[in-house]
Amino acid sequence: MRYELMLPHQIRRAIAENWPVVLPLGVLEYHGEHMAVGMDTLAVVKTLELIEKEADIVILPPFYYGAASYAVVAPEGNGSVQVGGRELAPFAEELFYSLLRIGFRNIHAIIHHQAENFAAGMPTDLAFKTGGRQAIFRFVEKERGEGWWGSDTMADYYAGQPDGGNVFNWVQVHPLMPASMNGQYPFDHAGGGETSLMLALCPEAVDDARFAENKGWYTASAKDASAALGRKGVDMILNHLRAILTR
Repeated sequence: MRYELMLPHQIRRAIAENWPVVLPLGVLEYHGEHMAVGMDTLAVVKTLELIEKEADIVILPPFYYGAASYAVVAPEGNGSVQVGGRELAPFAEELFYSLLRIGFRNIHAIIHHQAENFAAGMPTDLAFKTGGRQAIFRFVEKERGEGWWGSDTMADYYAGQPDGGNVFNWVQVHPLMPASMNGQYPFDHAGGGETSLMLALCPEAVDDARFAENKGWYTASAKDASAALGRKGVDMILNHLRAILTR
């Protein structure tokens, strides 16, 4: 369900049944002359729309204003919007803290932008990871008081780690394409992999008549993109999302 369309009784049901609450997290960034600047975020939104058809989840309004960086091209006339990690982290903390206060305990942010080396992290995902941790510490300390982790009620903390049974799992950040997809589907920027995803998920975001206008090396494989390849990637992404968006 779309959070902005939910009524209070539906929100209370989602809390009671521990539905996954998902934030599509991304950027507005230049993706060659042939593809929309919202590609990274659209890929998350469109795959979540498919998951929404088969499972009870809450989809938050997407956040498009992450750290795009100007590493690809300068923004002038090209469309990249850059908001730095230092500015994002306080916003993320306030957002996640508010969701915790509402009652959600199964909160996820999904990101595609710069996620090919997710373990090391990049500014947007690191900011939201930090914000999530800060929100949890702040919320639990307010609810349980100082010394909450050292109390006897947390004696099973380490035993519960394999099952994910701890408060730090209340807010998680995940890549749209997990590391297991390496070698199975092309990771790129505005090349054949990403263009194929858009052809499968959001074809109106691609204009194949513009391929010849591309100049960057990273777009060279875009002309080889296909909806069929994109659907292969979508299937792998959906399996990944099914595994992480559980009650």
